[in-house]
Amino acid sequence: MKRKVLLSVVLALILNSSIFINNSVSQWLQTNGPYGGDVRCLAVSGTNLFAGINGGGALLSTNNGANWTAVNNGLTNQYVFALAVSGTNIFAGASGGVFLSTNNGSSWTSVNNGLTYPSVRSLAVSGTRLFAGTNGGGIFLTGNNGTNWTAVNNGLTNLTVRSLAVSGTNVFAGTLGGGAFLSTNNGTNWTAVNSGLTNQNVNALAVSGTRLFAGTNGGVFLSINNGTSWTAVNTGLTSQAVNALAVSGTNLFAGTGGGVFLSINNGTSWTAVNTGLTNQTVYALAVSGTNLFAGTVGGGVFLSINNGTNWTAVNDGLTSQNVNEFAFLGTNLFAGTESGVLLSTNNGTNWTAVNSGLTTQQVKALAVSGTNLFAGTAGSGGIFLSTNNGSNWTAVNSGFTGQSVKAFAVSGTKLFAGAYFGGVFLSTNNGSNWTAVISGLTSTYVNALAVSGVNLFAGTDGGVFLSANNGTSWTEKNNGLPNTGVDAIAVLGTNIFAGTEGGVFLSTNNGTNWTAVNNGLTNPIINTLTVKGTDIFAGTVGGVFLSTNNGTNWLNKNQGFSIIPMVYSLIIVNNYVFAGTVCYSAWRRSYTEIIGIQNISTDLPSSFSLSQNYPNPFNPTTNVKFSMCNVQFVTLKVYDMLGSEIATLVNEKLAPGSYEVTFNGMNYPSGVYFYRLTTDNFSDTKRMLLVK
Repeated sequence: MKRKVLLSVVLALILNSSIFINNSVSQWLQTNGPYGGDVRCLAVSGTNLFAGINGGGALLSTNNGANWTAVNNGLTNQYVFALAVSGTNIFAGASGGVFLSTNNGSSWTSVNNGLTYPSVRSLAVSGTRLFAGTNGGGIFLTGNNGTNWTAVNNGLTNLTVRSLAVSGTNVFAGTLGGGAFLSTNNGTNWTAVNSGLTNQNVNALAVSGTRLFAGTNGGVFLSINNGTSWTAVNTGLTSQAVNALAVSGTNLFAGTGGGVFLSINNGTSWTAVNTGLTNQTVYALAVSGTNLFAGTVGGGVFLSINNGTNWTAVNDGLTSQNVNEFAFLGTNLFAGTESGVLLSTNNGTNWTAVNSGLTTQQVKALAVSGTNLFAGTAGSGGIFLSTNNGSNWTAVNSGFTGQSVKAFAVSGTKLFAGAYFGGVFLSTNNGSNWTAVISGLTSTYVNALAVSGVNLFAGTDGGVFLSANNGTSWTEKNNGLPNTGVDAIAVLGTNIFAGTEGGVFLSTNNGTNWTAVNNGLTNPIINTLTVKGTDIFAGTVGGVFLSTNNGTNWLNKNQGFSIIPMVYSLIIVNNYVFAGTVCYSAWRRSYTEIIGIQNISTDLPSSFSLSQNYPNPFNPTTNVKFSMCNVQFVTLKVYDMLGSEIATLVNEKLAPGSYEVTFNGMNYPSGVYFYRLTTDNFSDTKRMLLVK
């Protein structure tokens, strides 16, 4: 009796453990990076450091950025642009208003009653009062922690308020285009204080004793008389787009589009302090004791313990990165992000930045040609080449006059680059030289490229264009397409798919005609398309969708996403589908599971078995069942009469149970095929017949 009970317990433990293993690949799981994010604000509360992410909500670190945890429960709008601390209260200003947490971010509550303009860009605390600056609605005041708000805009002639600061009984507001305003009566009245403020886009304000500093699009200005007059203090400030200011003792720091600058003499002179700051678009600064933190656009958070002399990225757990593109070379998976290229050799378990020589780190496109890896960057950075898996990069821009590379396509020894400004460029020598190939390309804002045989397709803001001669000439192919830009193109056999803001369109005649194929596609804004076998995946503003029948029907495949993300990039490698998202880094899901392997029973089979497919003969789909009696790594592959592998249906570790998977023979000729199930200690092969 005891043996039976013990055996039952052991079996239960095995089954529970095995089921956990299976569930771990049954939905989307966030990979361990890439780290970083668009950090727009920072705030310190005791030993807690909070970061507000543009699209990624709020994150908390209790150890100076060594580790981060998302704290978004109740934060229904995750575009966080401002943070403020008042005692034990944490306030977050977002595009959806103000949120309050009384427990260090464990939960948030919307506190917006009376806040008629909920797009909040700045916050400031003055005693028991909290001021909120909005994007177009001016300033609102609450004296009861956001329970009620009142607009306080009398005299405030510009209502887009980017910054707020408190100095004693004075409240200052920095606006977009209207300069600085002062209130001496808690916002009841405002007065413009702009004499000498030659740039009136005020992004940041900071108080140091009796000195008031304004960070603008034209540098830093100083007032020693509460804004009555201002003086530019910019000597040495080589980047004058000032987004953030912070004071630490006698040190004044400015966060700019070109990194962090330090002044030890109240702005009389500035010195760049950027060593180790690999992303230099700084939007936030915060001081905690001797620690200085910088929040960057795309690169996450950096820490300096020596007043900016050196910086270290502190992003572990800060998975709020934008992943714009993936590429796979050998066994290496690369991600192109807003802070450069990252490499994973273990399917996303770890990521490493590989940016040496990559002088522009906003990477919008990646491509592999042989052993060469190419990166296309934003702005005028152009194209970079690595011949050693990203260890080193070299700019390869001779003849390349475009800007913002958004797409690549490879055709034999030819490499095409699509620029958002400049059209299509061709290189036949691995990027050593480029030639513009734009004759007939009436829209030179190129978002996507794809090759189908001798045809090259370009997706542009003006629709689809076709070249049958390597870009020498182009023809517009827009019959049936909506009047929107084309952001994605994919090829599946003789079918061409175009992803637009109005859904997916299919052409079976090289673009001569297009037909909408959107049934089940609940979000029609398509950012990316990718194909494997007969399956096509769409990355949209509303997550991932799959079609197994050329777009006739689409299935929502968002199970497991904590928040349905905007998906910018997709790739299928190593039996995983990887999704690159906006503000939520990279996710992965088992390809086998996502396309249709089903666990039809978790009862413990007595042995391994492979069943005969049904129906058989079939056209074009058939189902295969198999059973597992213990945890094994399983492959189920399909072969033709010559023994050539034509499809992999399963390639992963599975728990005990019975499974069913579908094989689609649409792209294969009639004939006899074989399917083989293989585990560590079992193998079986069966025959099936495709009749068309």
